[in-house]
Amino acid sequence: MNFDSGLPIYIQIVEIIKTRIATGILKRGEKLPSVRDMATELKVNPNTIQRSYGELERENVVFTQRGMGTFVTEEESILEELKGNMAREKIISFMEDMERLGYNRDEIPAIIKETILEGK
Repeated sequence: MNFDSGLPIYIQIVEIIKTRIATGILKRGEKLPSVRDMATELKVNPNTIQRSYGELERENVVFTQRGMGTFVTEEESILEELKGNMAREKIISFMEDMERLGYNRDEIPAIIKETILEGK
């Protein structure tokens, strides 16, 4: 796994797991890989994964059952909020990129519409 040096690894792992949840790779109520298995998969220290899982639990995205493991929340409202927040972050990033290219906020919707109509 290649991590961005500008952001703590545990935060990047939180984002990886949130993306897996938002895209349906990890389903509502599904058990997450064990800390050790996830550490092996991502080639990081297990303490880093534990910290990531703790952050996800603090955000109510996952919950831990003692002796059973860590699971994706079953609360649909939390999952919808997660997906919506991630979508907004992508849109904000896209808008900032377009503005850096020299487009103003009024021009961007027309470019999006044109691109959709072209089927690209």
